[in-house]
Amino acid sequence: MPVWCCRCSLAGPVRNYSSPETEGQLLNSFVQYFGDSLGRKIKRMPLIEETVLPGDSLLTLPVVIIGNGPSGICLSYLLSGYRPYLSPEAVHPNPILHTKLEEARHLSIVDQDLEYLSEGLEGRSSNPVAVLFDTLLHPDADFGYDYPPVLHWKLEQHNYIPHIVLGKGPPGGAWHSMEGSMLTISFGDWMELPGLTFKEWAASKRRNIKSDRVMPEEIACYYKHYVKVMGLQKNFRDNVYITSVSRLYRGEDDEDRSQLSEDISTQHLEMEDGQKSLIKRNWEVRGYQRATDGSHVPFCLFAENVALATGSFDSPGRLQVEGEDFPFVLHSMSDFGAAISKGKLRGKADPVLIVGAGLTAADAVLCAYNNNIPVIHVFRRRVTDTSLIFKQLPKKLYPEYHKVYHMMCTQSHTVDSNLHSAYTSFPEHNVLSFKPEMKCVLQSASGLKKILKFSVALVLIGSHPNLFFLKDQGHSIGHHSNQPITCKGNPIEIDPYTYECTKEANLFALGPLVGDNFVRFLKGGALGIARCLAIRQKKKHELIESGDGGGDGVP
Repeated sequence: MPVWCCRCSLAGPVRNYSSPETEGQLLNSFVQYFGDSLGRKIKRMPLIEETVLPGDSLLTLPVVIIGNGPSGICLSYLLSGYRPYLSPEAVHPNPILHTKLEEARHLSIVDQDLEYLSEGLEGRSSNPVAVLFDTLLHPDADFGYDYPPVLHWKLEQHNYIPHIVLGKGPPGGAWHSMEGSMLTISFGDWMELPGLTFKEWAASKRRNIKSDRVMPEEIACYYKHYVKVMGLQKNFRDNVYITSVSRLYRGEDDEDRSQLSEDISTQHLEMEDGQKSLIKRNWEVRGYQRATDGSHVPFCLFAENVALATGSFDSPGRLQVEGEDFPFVLHSMSDFGAAISKGKLRGKADPVLIVGAGLTAADAVLCAYNNNIPVIHVFRRRVTDTSLIFKQLPKKLYPEYHKVYHMMCTQSHTVDSNLHSAYTSFPEHNVLSFKPEMKCVLQSASGLKKILKFSVALVLIGSHPNLFFLKDQGHSIGHHSNQPITCKGNPIEIDPYTYECTKEANLFALGPLVGDNFVRFLKGGALGIARCLAIRQKKKHELIESGDGGGDGVP
């Protein structure tokens, strides 16, 4: 199947659309593939026409967002021209911050100095803009207050920056695949996005929300509805799988750019003497869209900026032990829920083995317990470990998790005891291996080994981003170079106010990729990126008006 490509003169062994007589065909292909409304905007935007290279197609997008969860949705909202202003009657409970906001009340927050506004603020994120935006949307939320936002929103269409949001499923990302029977950790209000409260959505859908915490299915529906009601659909494409995101290079004086290799590495460029000077250009984004008949339609896009909003649910954590690939060893709650729904565990005499001490593992314990399935619960930490998540959750708000924690403490296995009928915990134990006869070898902190029989094993020890589509899987852009990107130990290193990768210009990241795992805080990344791109767009227009032309990688 031929690859559809919006600038194939630089895209390798595919059809060449660089000749004048086929540029119209190329635009038609783009409009057909990505939608007429976005195509019209791109065609008429002087922003695009002025920033492309001579000889390049007009179809280089200013921004491609990879990931359509809450991070990507919120960024699309701001890039679509929505701007937050201080509400006329609002008084922020932080008097210092309120004074700063009053100084530039006539300006949107996007147009203000985020470093100045966020100075001195404290919160549960290490990213200052995330703390700032959270306190504007949920003032003093961490102190138990339910103050309304101090912001109101305006749609300013002249601030629209053309972009496209690519996601594997419908808008909402991983929320559509989460186990539906559990409640969210965060309150429903904390899961909402700017401009539409969760309660307003629930009321419009006549949903009876009985608790501050809600089911993932409701959050997923809210995000999907949000994209529609905010008029963002034209920017979103579903069933899209990214296979490669790479830089393009060209010579400073090279007129025949189509002959340049797209596989040249930065290191080669810097160290190879006698070579023509090469500079980085736009991003090439390759992938495919899954059609309704299951076939794959390849595509190739070009972007001046790429924003990574993929979240952290792509790759489940693994124990890396013998036998972990057996089909009876699962790594997700959805697989476990499916096994229960299909009756695969009905009538099984042997217990389910659950590995992990986080909230997802606790969800699995509750799911098994509620379905009368006996549980063996294995985890490495002591039950008195202060870093256990259960110790950070108020009992009144999270009674079900404290029920699990109580069982972890009181129904643990000892050398002289047998397994409890419904639940037995094995604190300070590691899994050494899984055996084909559905047995597991455990080892205690003291070195004692024990073999247990089980019906199915469920390994729930966290998840990690999967950035396989980047060079070296993105290892070079983390805080610790040459190590895998993880949300806690090695997030992507960014400028704290623009969210641009410090090690790769025009590549942005937000959400769990930069350590913001809660929806409350990932919205700050959208604010930082939107401000950065808005500033560059303004500078670009000033250059155009002065007759100096364009620059590199700036919308």
